Amino acid sequence: MTLEQRIAQSETRIFKAVFPSTTNHYDTLFGGTAMQLMDETAFITATRFSRQRMVTVSSNRIDFEKPIPSGTIIELHGKVDYIGNTSLKVQVDIYIEQMYSEFREKAISGEFTFVAIDENKQPVAILK
Repeated sequence: MTLEQRIAQSETRIFKAVFPSTTNHYDTLFGGTAMQLMDETAFITATRFSRQRMVTVSSNRIDFEKPIPSGTIIELHGKVDYIGNTSLKVQVDIYIEQMYSEFREKAISGEFTFVAIDENKQPVAILK
């Protein structure tokens, strides 16, 4: 399998409904909840790409471009965008979809860095 095929095969899409229990007093998705969902999506993407133990080592800039209202559907999209020796980076975007229309727009984007580790929690090569 080529590197491009591995990247494509590891792309991850997760859909969630935004319910009032996940929103703040402005009736929009909590920023911390969005970041947790993004990290989880990035972890799944990194693991699907490497098929190894992966740990988050950093989240780079996260841009909150649009508020995500209650009563919408969100799509989290994760894609590997950099591969190093023991680390990789995953770009995660969150899109808002209205439940009862075709309207869709990007709301949040961020990048997460992961390191592959062995059973002793030591970094190991991603590409063997």
